[in-house]
Amino acid sequence: MSISDLLASIKSGEIVNKDDAISLLNIDCRHDDFYKLLSTANYLSRTEYNNQGLIFAQIGINAEPCSINCRFCSMGQGHYTLPVTGRKKIDEILSELELLVANNIHDFFLMTTADYPVNAFMDIAKTVRKNLPDHIRFVANIGDFNYETAKKLKEIGFTGAYHIHRLREGIDTTIRPEIRINTLNAIRDAGLELYYCVEPIGPEHSYEELVTEMIRARDYHVKVMAVMRRIPVKGTPLYDKGQITAIELSKIAAVARLVTRPKRAMNAHEVTQMTLLAGVNQLYAEYGANPRDTASQTEKNRGFSVQQAQNMLWEAGYVTT
Repeated sequence: MSISDLLASIKSGEIVNKDDAISLLNIDCRHDDFYKLLSTANYLSRTEYNNQGLIFAQIGINAEPCSINCRFCSMGQGHYTLPVTGRKKIDEILSELELLVANNIHDFFLMTTADYPVNAFMDIAKTVRKNLPDHIRFVANIGDFNYETAKKLKEIGFTGAYHIHRLREGIDTTIRPEIRINTLNAIRDAGLELYYCVEPIGPEHSYEELVTEMIRARDYHVKVMAVMRRIPVKGTPLYDKGQITAIELSKIAAVARLVTRPKRAMNAHEVTQMTLLAGVNQLYAEYGANPRDTASQTEKNRGFSVQQAQNMLWEAGYVTT
């Protein structure tokens, strides 16, 4: 089957198998088929999402060395690169939240490192929930947890959780893959919405590895999907591996859009204008500590503001109101 025929069948609702997904990822970016791929993903997002652009916001509430020691993360215990350590106080979190809410965000994430005490996180979340308008989804981005914790998160008022089986889990991280899978199952079984991403993508990852995670996301019926390229943080063990190009990220985003068919949103991270022609309709504004940044306040360095995200979506022809 030609790429054109394959894309036509996908556009009409055909489920993409592993071999076909790998074939799409192998498309040469200089070939006409590349633009057909982007066009198909772009068409699906414009029509299925009613041309709606979404803005999610995240606050990282602590900057501390993490014992999981991920080889790509600026906060790994063995290679901590942030200039300070600390935890945000609730008043600071609420002040930042007020600013984000005033700028019409759609989903709000609270993020911690894996070692952050779950009970302390829940105490903060209870207060945040009271200050978060009901129409904004509330998402946890924390370490691994069991079904009982997942139920407690839902009782507090979380609507979803960001969690993934990262590329080369157990090799570039110290977490056993089965632990990540157990958390994914706990999120699903507790009735929380799962937010998924293929990440952190580097030049060394094979297309088969990427497709495995795309299909995993589809098997969990994710409504919000993403792909993220690894940012080489100086001082981390994977720094010398480098990063993939924006055009390669755009291709991967388009294929992920076609493979997973998320019902609500498709994201590519970090932000590039190019990916907005590849089916991406959702961007992040970020505050606080960030695993891809050496600044403890990413909003002053790598992180986008809500206004920047809104403008980028507007430039791409998406509606954000």
